[in-house]
Amino acid sequence: MTVVTRTLTYSAGASFLVLSLLSPRSRRARLYLNVLLYVLSLGICSVWGVLVSLPMSLSEKTRLNINWLVARSFHLIAGNLTGLKFKVEGAENFQKARPAVLVGNHQTGIDILYLGKIFPKFASIMAKQELKYAPLLGQYMSLSGAVFIDRKNRHDAVKAFEQVAEAMKTKGLSLWVFPEGTRSNLPFPDLLPFKKGAFHLAVQAQVPIVPVVCENYHRYFDGKTRFESGTVRIKVLPPVDTKGLKADDVTDLTTRVREQMLSALQSMDRELERADVSESTSAAANAAAGGPKAQPPSPTRLGGIAKLASYLVGTGKGPDVAAEAREKREKLIKAGKSGEEPEDFNLLSESDKGQTSAVQQPKEGGNVGSLDAGIDIRARAGADNKTSASNTSDETDEGAVFVKRP
Repeated sequence: MTVVTRTLTYSAGASFLVLSLLSPRSRRARLYLNVLLYVLSLGICSVWGVLVSLPMSLSEKTRLNINWLVARSFHLIAGNLTGLKFKVEGAENFQKARPAVLVGNHQTGIDILYLGKIFPKFASIMAKQELKYAPLLGQYMSLSGAVFIDRKNRHDAVKAFEQVAEAMKTKGLSLWVFPEGTRSNLPFPDLLPFKKGAFHLAVQAQVPIVPVVCENYHRYFDGKTRFESGTVRIKVLPPVDTKGLKADDVTDLTTRVREQMLSALQSMDRELERADVSESTSAAANAAAGGPKAQPPSPTRLGGIAKLASYLVGTGKGPDVAAEAREKREKLIKAGKSGEEPEDFNLLSESDKGQTSAVQQPKEGGNVGSLDAGIDIRARAGADNKTSASNTSDETDEGAVFVKRP
């Protein structure tokens, strides 16, 4: 057993060393290395969470801050190891509303990292029942006061909501919820349809809703080809009041909050694109004036372990991630459109796809292709209807792009 353990340890260490040395020159190596570091950070913080939960759960006041402590610890470890950082705007809105229901967009499995940056004190998490039995993570979440919801059992879910609503009012507890219910994995700024549970809870407890929007970070992480370093913006929007609202108002409230979040998400994307264009224009103008040769905007910037390794092995030219993202984006824009508005894109979510009966196979001569982000493109010639991923219309764009749900 000792020989086997020693062999595995040496093998793991050697693999980590090889990935580290290759990471400055290989995007694939950085993907594997950063995923490994991210999972390792999760394991460390799960153990750390269980350890700190035991003494902190003895007092109700300190128990409500377990998530804050572990979240900050995870961001400190994983953020520095991978080089993926976050810039928060509007954090003061958390203080304007407490208790509150906190809702955020859910892109991929690394959203836990942005939670680590912004998760406030006196807050807990609503999670699906299955996570309760996950090794270490489930024990930590139970000790830290997480609310587990059995989405298959409506009666138990309603009962849990009643208990949580009472706890929110008596203990000043805020609750974090991902209203999309699952990861969107979208390479463009959009949101899946919202589930109404969080909004029913806010109305039932008569507490405000604080929307949180994390910028689309597909250019840094897509789960298949890249996990890069960089800085992602997060916006905490002003609280949405629910006083006086009743159950009949939940649908309108859900729609209103989703529209606010979607507007902020797409606004951040437009600002990012303008910054890329400005950077490219400035570099070209500088080169035309006899300055240094223009470089592609937003090149891959190393961070974390990959940056440290680059001091030993140097860096390769590497791919222009921003250029790849712009190329993919151009393929999604309708002919003659600027790409500044959601309706400028040939997009239709999988949920909308399932709701329409007008879906057909591509006609002969149609363009059939795929993007590595998991997009199945079925381009069909026809009328230029204005349909986007956020549209709930039953009509189908004749040139729609169908996006696979995870």
